[in-house]
Amino acid sequence: MPSMSLSRRSFLALSATLPWVFRGLASGAVASGTIPVGLELYSVRDALKQDPEGTLRAVAQIGYQAVEFYAPYFEWTEPQAKQTRKLLDDLGMRCYSTHNDADYLEPKNINRARDLNLILGAKYVVLAWSDPKSGADGWKAIADKLNSAAETLEPSGLKPGYHNHQAEFTGAPGQRPIEIIAKNTKPSVMLQLDVGTCLEAGSDPIAWIRANPGRIRSIHCKDWSPDPGVGYKTLFGEGKADWKGIFQAAESVGGVEYYLIEQEGSRYSELETARKCLQSFRATHV
Repeated sequence: MPSMSLSRRSFLALSATLPWVFRGLASGAVASGTIPVGLELYSVRDALKQDPEGTLRAVAQIGYQAVEFYAPYFEWTEPQAKQTRKLLDDLGMRCYSTHNDADYLEPKNINRARDLNLILGAKYVVLAWSDPKSGADGWKAIADKLNSAAETLEPSGLKPGYHNHQAEFTGAPGQRPIEIIAKNTKPSVMLQLDVGTCLEAGSDPIAWIRANPGRIRSIHCKDWSPDPGVGYKTLFGEGKADWKGIFQAAESVGGVEYYLIEQEGSRYSELETARKCLQSFRATHV
C-alpha cells in the first residue's frame, strides 16, 4: 500500500467532484439497528490503489462504519499498518476482518498475518478463496488449515474465517464443499457468507444460515442477477437476493456481528456504487 502522506490533498480534489460524499456523517446517518455495516474494499480497488487515504476518507464520509481490507494489506510494513489504524480511529471506522490468500495462513506467514490484524484491530482473519484439486479430501485439507490457523490465532484473540464462492455450494446435498468445511472445522471458525455466489450456484442463503446457527458472523451483501450480462454488477437490492429474509435469519440464528457491502462493479463509478448500495441497504435493513 503506498504512503498516505499526501493523500489529504487528493481527497479534497475528489470531494470537489463528488459533493454527495459528505452527506453520510454530516447528516449523522448510521446503519439501521446496532449491527454495523462496512465495505469490502475490493469494491473500490482502483480508487484505493490511486489514493489509499483519500479513498478511506471518502468511504467514511459516505457513511460506512467499517472496512474489510483484502490481500494487498499483507505487503504493508508495520508502520503503514499503524498509520492505517490511526486513520481508521480518526474516521470512527473499524476493521473487523481482513481477506487473505491461502498462503497467508501457512506456518511461514501466519504470524505476520496475526500481527498486522492485531494492529488493525481486526477480529477475524478470513481465508478469501481456495481451489483444491483433489475433491473432498482437498476440502478437508482446507478445513485442517483453518483449524491449525485457529490454534495460532486464538491465543491472541483472533479467529479464522472462510469466505465462499460458487464452487463451495455445488455438488450433492450433504457433500457440497461448504458442508465439508463446516462439518470439519471448529465452531469458532467463522463461515463468512457471500450471498451473490451462493445464489449463482443455485443455493438458498437463508437455509444455509439457519443450518449453521452462530457461525455466520459476517455476510458479504453482494446481490446477483440472472439477467445476461448483469450478474454481480447489479446493485444491492436490484438482484435476486431476499435481503429481508437474509437479515432476519442472520440476526435471529446466524450470529451476525457485522455486514459488508461488496460490489464487483456496476454502471456507476466505484464510490458512487458504494454510496448507492449503502443507501439501498439502509432502506432495506429497517
